[in-house]
Formats: sequence, C-alpha cells, structure tokens
Amino acid sequence: MAGAPGGFSLREVLSSFQECVTERREVLLGPYLQGWRGLVRFLQGLGAVFSLICKDAVAKVQIMEGYLGGEQGARYASLQLMVQHELAEGLVGFQPRSGRPDSGCRTLLRLHRALRWLELFLEGLRTANRDARTSAICAESYHASLAAHHPWLVQKVATAAFCTLPARDAFLESMNAGTADEAAAMLGEALPCIRDVYGITQELYAQHGMLDLP
Repeated sequence: MAGAPGGFSLREVLSSFQECVTERREVLLGPYLQGWRGLVRFLQGLGAVFSLICKDAVAKVQIMEGYLGGEQGARYASLQLMVQHELAEGLVGFQPRSGRPDSGCRTLLRLHRALRWLELFLEGLRTANRDARTSAICAESYHASLAAHHPWLVQKVATAAFCTLPARDAFLESMNAGTADEAAAMLGEALPCIRDVYGITQELYAQHGMLDLP
C-alpha cells in the first residue's frame, strides 16, 4: 500500500454525505460531489490497487462539476432536478450515440455503482474480525457490485490487485481516523448516510428505467 492517504478525512466525507439529503429527501449534488472528492483522495492514497476505479471516478466527478458549474447549473442542484431536466429535454441517452457527451444521469450512474462497492467494502471492514483478510472482503464487495459492469480482463486485474491489500487493522488505521477501533466506529456513523444517498438514487433511477444506461 502507498501509505496513508494524504489529505483524506473520514470525518469530512461523513459530513458531506450527511448534508446530501434534505428534509424533502432530495439529494444535493454539491455535497454529493464533495463527498466523492474525499473518497477519491482516499483511493488515490492506496496506490495502483484502485487506480482503474479511481481514474474513472475522478473523470466522472469532473464531468458532474462541469454540469453543476455551467449555465444550466441550477437544473443540476439536486439529483431530482437533474433527472427531471434531462428526461424532459431528451438528454439522458437511453441509447448509445457516438460523439454524444455523457449526460449527467449517465455519469452519476457510474459514481452510484462505485459508491455501492465502497459501501459494501467499508461495511465489510467495519464488521469483520481482526484477522479477516482485507483482500477477500474487497473482492467479495467488488463482485457483488462493480464487477458486473466491467469487462472480464478488468475483473481479473482488479481481483489480483486486491491481494496486495494490508491487514484489516492496518487498512482502517490508514483512514486518518485514529486507531482501527476508532475508524470502525466512525464508519458506523458514515455508512448509514452513504447508504441513504445510495437508496434514494437507486429508487429514482429504477423508477425511470435508468439503472442500465449504456
């Protein structure tokens, strides 16, 4: 492992995802992307093991930041507003089209899938025994989420890379949240917030038939 992720703060990620969901159960994209920036810093600090996933996440966050900061930014203030806007304007892209820029809905779907993998992985780490193999937890989480959306070769490379991960406690200590037990406790606070954001997004995408966008 490349060492502790520079600048990563699990507390900041927790705060961002806590701020994501409004009283009306809308997902605000500003805090959502802020949370992802923190997760990206964490993944980048882990070196080549997560390079493929990290590179894709960085690209998708940048695309979404472009939408949020663009002329139509107000229509991308929340997940719900974005979906409403892109469906009404025919921008979603239900069919692949050469040369067409990625829609916000399609782009966020890639982050949504990766968020599921991270949720499963971090929950597995939080609840595992001290002698549990981090590589096995990571591989199991990957195959239950992201693997179905990756070609066979990428799956093989990713699974092999996971074998280089350190022991559970060392991995938790790399999260800059204190001891392994303290990091696990903070994950206990953060993961319900992440799970809530994921659940709202999953339900909205399913409602509009967008879970399998190409």
